[in-house]
Amino acid sequence: MKRSMSVVLMVLAVAACTPTVKVATDEPITINLNVNIKHEILVKVEKQLDDLFKDSEIF
Repeated sequence: MKRSMSVVLMVLAVAACTPTVKVATDEPITINLNVNIKHEILVKVEKQLDDLFKDSEIF
């Protein structure tokens, strides 16, 4: 009985010593996402130029 009681107390003592991490800051956490939309813009311009050259009799 004493042995099981001491094991329980040891387990509780070890569990009480687990480290915790807390972030204490006044500033909100921001995530900066740099999204490159250059490709999309080039595709739109390319489609417009293709349509323009299709209608033109020069090329």
